[in-house]
Formats: sequence, structure tokens, C-alpha cells
Amino acid sequence: MTERRSVGYSVHREVLDEGAVEEMAEKSEVKVTLSVKVKESLRCSGPRMKSLILGFLPILSWLPRYPVRDNAVGDLVSGISVGIMQLPQGMAYALLAAVPPVYGLYSSFYPVLVYFLFGTSKHISVGTYAVMSVMIGGVTERLAPDADFLSWDNVSNTSVVDLLSRDAERVRVAAAVTFMSGLFQILLGLVHFGFVVTYLSEPLVRGYTTAAAIHVVVSQLKYTFGISPARFSGPFSLIYTVLEVCYLLPQTNVGALVVSIVAIVGLILVKELNNYLGKKLPVPIPVELIAIVVATLISWQVNLEDKYGVDVVGLIPSGLQPPVLPTASLFGQVIGDAFALSVVGYGIAISLGRIFALKYGYKVDANQELIALGLSNSVGGIFQCFAISCSMSRTMVQESTGGKTQVAGALSAVVILFITLWIGTLFEDLPKAVLAAIIYVNLQGMMKQFKDIPALWRTSRVDMCVWVATFILTVLFNPDLGLAASIAFSLLTVIFRTQLPSYSLLGRVGDTDLYRPVEEYNQVKQVPGVVIFRSSATLYFANAEMYQDALAEKTGLDITSILSAKKKLEAKRKRQEKKEAKRARKDAKKDRELLENQKEIAVIKMREDLRDPSLPRAVILDLSPVNFLDTVGVKTIRNIRRDYGDIGIDVLLTGCQTGVVESLQSGGFFSGQVTKACLFSTNHDAVLHCLSDGKLT
Repeated sequence: MTERRSVGYSVHREVLDEGAVEEMAEKSEVKVTLSVKVKESLRCSGPRMKSLILGFLPILSWLPRYPVRDNAVGDLVSGISVGIMQLPQGMAYALLAAVPPVYGLYSSFYPVLVYFLFGTSKHISVGTYAVMSVMIGGVTERLAPDADFLSWDNVSNTSVVDLLSRDAERVRVAAAVTFMSGLFQILLGLVHFGFVVTYLSEPLVRGYTTAAAIHVVVSQLKYTFGISPARFSGPFSLIYTVLEVCYLLPQTNVGALVVSIVAIVGLILVKELNNYLGKKLPVPIPVELIAIVVATLISWQVNLEDKYGVDVVGLIPSGLQPPVLPTASLFGQVIGDAFALSVVGYGIAISLGRIFALKYGYKVDANQELIALGLSNSVGGIFQCFAISCSMSRTMVQESTGGKTQVAGALSAVVILFITLWIGTLFEDLPKAVLAAIIYVNLQGMMKQFKDIPALWRTSRVDMCVWVATFILTVLFNPDLGLAASIAFSLLTVIFRTQLPSYSLLGRVGDTDLYRPVEEYNQVKQVPGVVIFRSSATLYFANAEMYQDALAEKTGLDITSILSAKKKLEAKRKRQEKKEAKRARKDAKKDRELLENQKEIAVIKMREDLRDPSLPRAVILDLSPVNFLDTVGVKTIRNIRRDYGDIGIDVLLTGCQTGVVESLQSGGFFSGQVTKACLFSTNHDAVLHCLSDGKLT
């Protein structure tokens, strides 16, 4: 191991306070007003107009320069591979959304084409996604439950569900909530609210998607066992559903269960083979496509629906649906769900997009991604699609098979268009249990996220708490309410960490100008007569009182008691002065008593002037971690300076950022007696100021 060469340096300068630094650096007082900023943002010019157009339609900037020789083959192979995956996944995720499977194909076509025009990520595969689909399913089943479509069957003398009317209403609900979520995303993108995804931390997203996977699994159990459980909504609905499924297990359709088991085992085996031969195969084996083709053929030949009562996909209309404006009367009922969908869909897409952008060295525009996803969803809502995001499994296939640009996504949409127009009807005999099996197997990656818990326990237990709390809240309260509760819990952890920061006293490292916590280093010594105090968090209303208490504890000074004793001495002195004035008007015979009183007053004054030599001469507040001060924070610092100053201890501030200095100035901290001479850039400047000022003699 090579030794690091020691490089020394020597700087000779005067001790500078904040005022001197501003004078030397010639601080600019020019501030750009809001009106000027608005005018600048509205200024129109040729280059600016071109930049806006290219930013809004990124395809105009990259498609004319598309390198056909380098990218065409990879994008073609990737597009066909992803399109083949889209077919079974789109149909399967339509079941999660509680709409007919063909609408999963529509959702794999229209939104993908729109994203091709407006998206900035070259590698993500947008389309149907399990988490989004199960959230849509919660809305459609809540607003269009089976109970609303019951009719009396005179033949069987029982109530039956009018499936056509129910499915039509659920499609309208799904289109309305999708359209609304798209509008939210467009609005957030236009006002540059792309940063909203920062509130979705990685532990929160992974815990949320894992819990959503549990909801997905439970929602598909009815197809696996061939049963018809009652539909529950609201908090704890998942628990009620599991109990209902357990109650109905004796009624299991053996045919559906056998189909599910065979499909799951087959899918897992071929996927493991794909992983094992991943580097040797030019493209992965399209196991889902093979599964639905084989299952459809077997179902058609054996007649699983009639002989064994296995539920199948049913009618799949050929062709595309005409555009229909969403039902406006539903908007008020789905506005909360739409906002949750917009945030979740964007959070998943931008997280995955940034991963590949970092890997391949390009930039993803967060605000443009919001607009692209918003247009995809709003246009998709008009064409009766349900909300989309990006899929990790399809994205990995798109990248591994050579996809380099958004052209791969457009080609996958062409594949779906071909299937929808000409061969979609061939899958009418496909058992729904096979689609449920495809969903189960595709959730393997999400289920593996349980491994995050021990990893987070070792690295950050707060993040582990966020993961676990998000998982539990989402499982108990469903994906919509669970997301809101999870974000609230995550923000609370941030607030608690600012409310409970670590406080430390700093000391000097040898003869250097470096200062470190004395509790953490053995060779760090406090400067005699000086207390340097630092908090690890910013100072604001939530922790202002704790800041004062910690300062008193670290300095060992009970300011309240000291000031109380001083006030008592002051009051006693004033009482003695009043007695002196009264006695001065009396007979000269009391001169001796008056003399004694004067001596007592002198003793009190002497006691007041005598100062405890154990008290520090100066307290330095290191505010370098403080990035903002509210009015309570400013008041706290002002009170500290006043109280400690009353007992003869000077208070200096160091490391103040520009915003902090401005907050102090606007909060009335500076006055005729308090100037910027008490502010210093570094702790060492403040210590040297105390030395040169004679405070540490």
C-alpha cells in the first residue's frame, strides 16, 4: 500500500467577519424580481421557440439523426420480442384491471405510440403494468360491482350477473380514471413538478410494489381455484378476500387448479432455462406466448369450458375501438384514485428511466416524462385503455435483445396492432387460469424484494422502517390509501430526524484550523474558554426548543437559574436604594445605619460584578448544517445571544449560508448593537477573533 504524500499549505490573512468578507468580495445587492423572471420566461425568440418545440416533441431531434445501420436491426429484434411479451401480459393485466382482455391489447398499443412521440427515455418499455392494473381494478370493481348488474334468470330461478353491461361500465370507469390521471401528469409536467417523485424514496417504492404484488396475487386466486368470492372494498379488503377464498376452497374447480399448476410449473422451468442460457440465446424463449398458444389449443380441443367448467377469455372483437370521450360524471368519483395513479405510474417510469439513462450516458427530462406519460394516458383514456407505466421485465428484454431507441417501442406497438386486427380472436378459448399463472410468474422479481429488509437493516434502519411500514400500510389499506399513508410516514421520518438531531461540541485538531466533535476523536481538544456548538440538522420551529436545551446541557450552564439569581440581586439592590432614599430624609442620628446600608449595597454590587471564572468567555454556534431559518429559528438565536450576553458570554455565529444571513437580517436579528461583526465564515476565524479581542486572556 503506497503512502499518501503529505502536502502542506500556509495562508496568511486577517481574521474576517461576515461584513469584512462581503466588503472584500463586493457582494452584489442586485436581486431578480418575480416580475422579471416571469417576463424572461415569456420572452419569445427563434432559438427559444425551437428549443420549446424540440423539448415538447423530442422525436424531432433524434429521429432525423437516427443511425439506421447501427440501430435498426437491434431495434427490430427488440420490438418484435417486446411485442410478443405484450400480448400475454396485456391480456393478463386486463384481468387485474377487471376489464375484458382485449382492452389490455389496446392499452399496449395507443399509449406506446404516444410515448414514442413524446418520451425521452430510449430503453423503457411502456404499457400495461401489474401495480397500475390492480389499482385500476380496485376502482372499477368499487364503482361497478357485480351487485349492480344482477338480473333474474327464470330458467334457473337464480340471480345472474349481466356480464356485458358490467364489463361495459367497468371499461367506462377505467377510461375515466385513466384520462384523469393523464391530465394530472400533464398539469404537473407543465408546472415543472417533476421533482414530486423525490418524495417516493427507493425503499418506499420497493415496499409499495411488493405490497401491490400481494394484492395482485390475491386478486387472481379466484381464477386459479375457479371460485367466485364476494368482492370487498375499502381498508382491510385484502384480509376479507383471503378469508372468503379460504371459505370457498371446498368449491375449488379441479380443472382450473390443474391448469394453473401445470402453467405455473412450465413457466417457471422455461424462465429458469432462459436465465441459464441467457448469454447463449440471441433472444429469450417467448415462454408466455408459447404458454397461451398451447393452452388455447388444448382448451379448444378438449373443450375445457363446457366439460370441466374452466373459465375462458371469451369474445375478443377484432379491430380497434373508435375514440370516445370519457364519462365526465365519473370524474368526481375517481379524482383521488387518478392522482394516486399519476404519481405511482410516473415514479416507477422515471426511476427505471434514470437507471438506463445513467448506464448509457444520456439524460431523461423528468418534466417531459410527466407530459409524455400524461399524453399517453389521456389519449389512451379516449381510446378506452387503462392506465400504463413501464414494466421492468419488458424493459430488461428490450435492452438485452439490442433495443437502443424508442423505435423498439413503436415496433412492439405494430406487433400488437397486427395481433389485434387479425389473430386476436384465436385466443377466445384461452383459460383465464393461464393468464393468472403468467401474472404469478412475472411477480417473482417483486417478491424477491423481501430480501431488501435484511439489507436495509444493516445499512439504514430508518429506511427499513419505511419499507416495512409502506408494505403493511399498502396491504391493509389498499394501494390508493396505502400510498398516501406511506408518503405521510416517510415524511414523518424526515421530520423526526430533524427533530432529533445529534448535538456536539467541537474542538481543535492539533495546531490546525480544523474542528471536529470532541466526543468522536481522542486527539481533539476544546479551545480553553470557548464552546463551539453544532447541531446536525437545520434549525426551525420543530426543534428550536431542543436546540436551546442541548446548548445548555453541553455548556453545563443553567441559564434560567443564573438569570433568575441575577434578577433577584437586581431587585434587592433596587430595594436597598429605595430604603436609602427614605432614610436620607430622616434625622442625622441615623447616619450610622445609613452607612451600613451603603456598605451592604456595595457588597451586592461587588457580588454582581464578580464573574464565575469557570464560565466560558464565548460560545460559537456553528450553523454550517443549517440551510434555512424560519422566524422561530431567528428568534431562538436572538434569545441565545441576549441571554448569554446578559451573563457576560459573547455569542458568535459561523458557517452561515447566504439564505441564513438574509433570514437573520429580515428577522430583525441585527440592530444597532448586533452587527455582522458577530458572523464568521469559519470556526477558526471566530476562535482567533476571541483570542485577539482579549476574551481568552
